[in-house]
Amino acid sequence: MLGEKRIGHGGTLDPFATGLLVLLVGRATRLLQYVHDEPKVYQALVRFGAETDTEDLDGAVAREAPLPARAALLAALPALTGTIEQMPPAYSAKRVGGKRAYELARAGHEVVLEKATVRVDSLTLDTFVERDGGVAECRMRVECGGGTYVRSLARDLARAAGSAAHLVALRRERAGVFTLARSVALEQLRDGFAPLAPAIDALEGYPHQPLTEDEVAKIVRGIDVEARVDGPFAALLDPRAPSSAGQLVAFAERRPSERGDRWQPRVVMREATS
Repeated sequence: MLGEKRIGHGGTLDPFATGLLVLLVGRATRLLQYVHDEPKVYQALVRFGAETDTEDLDGAVAREAPLPARAALLAALPALTGTIEQMPPAYSAKRVGGKRAYELARAGHEVVLEKATVRVDSLTLDTFVERDGGVAECRMRVECGGGTYVRSLARDLARAAGSAAHLVALRRERAGVFTLARSVALEQLRDGFAPLAPAIDALEGYPHQPLTEDEVAKIVRGIDVEARVDGPFAALLDPRAPSSAGQLVAFAERRPSERGDRWQPRVVMREATS
């Protein structure tokens, strides 16, 4: 769609999931390691009574159990909040012996994974649908760090309440500075109606330092310049650029020197001209 070979993502989505996918294009792909992409915020729809092998609606039922009581679900939340140990799902992108876990699982191999330490900042439940004295479905909101599997949170929540569960919907609403409200629909990109956001938008939260014309010439050649704003990193801008899309000259790291603190470019967004 974009006519660009270099496109990097800031965290994939499960095949059944919807919502925000952060993509960096062209030279901006080199900014990926510096992007503030946490916390991640998800909305999920949890269905109780059955656990599937994929922990979502696309899998086969692996275990059934009675519907849980609302009080039991709420009582289980504290143990799943904070820094916790989580067993990833067998159908995940985790690597086992050099292969993705989901590739092995789909091929019929037994997948043995290790628990991972993850961070869950907030876990809340609402919109309960009750049936036969138990909760059949509810909505779950998760605010978490990278590497957290929402499918597995639903699995562990149900198990702690003496039940079983899987996700029937999952939507990412936020990843750090990026939100659904600031995103564009895939259809808009396909139809050519959605201009890309400027690269400087990916560096929200970092200090900005305007450069002089002479400093711009140095930075694009990899030469350090005087640091005039605080912080270990900064976005260096050309205030004379005709649009915000071209203002970002480089992303730089502070380095002490005999001449005082300097910005050493780490990602240069412009070609040096002769």
